[in-house]
Amino acid sequence: MAKRRIAPFGYYFKYLDNIDKGARDSKEFGSILILQIVEEVGEMSRAYLAEHGRKATNLAAQADETYKQEMGDILVSILRLARIKKLNLHDAMMYSLKKIERRKTEPKT
Repeated sequence: MAKRRIAPFGYYFKYLDNIDKGARDSKEFGSILILQIVEEVGEMSRAYLAEHGRKATNLAAQADETYKQEMGDILVSILRLARIKKLNLHDAMMYSLKKIERRKTEPKT
C-alpha cells in the first residue's frame, strides 16, 4: 500500500486553520500579516545583531528571544499569509531556488 504524501506545508496549514479560525475571513487580515512579517524581521535582526553584530553590548536585545526563535515567528507569519491567499509555497520556493541557481550559472554582464 502506498504511503499517503502530505503537501510540504500541509501540516502547518492544518494547524493554522484552528489558530486563525474566523480571523482569516477579515479583509484586513492579509494587511495585518504583512505588517507582522515586517515586525518579526525587525525583531530577528535586532536579536541577531545583539548576538553577532555591532550591538553585542545591547543587553535588552539579548534578553529577548533569540534570532533563531524569531526566525520561527517569521516563518509562521509567512505561512499564515500564504494560507489565506491560497499561495502554493512549494511553487514559490522552487521559483526562488531556480532564480538563485540561474544567477550563479548565468551572471549578469
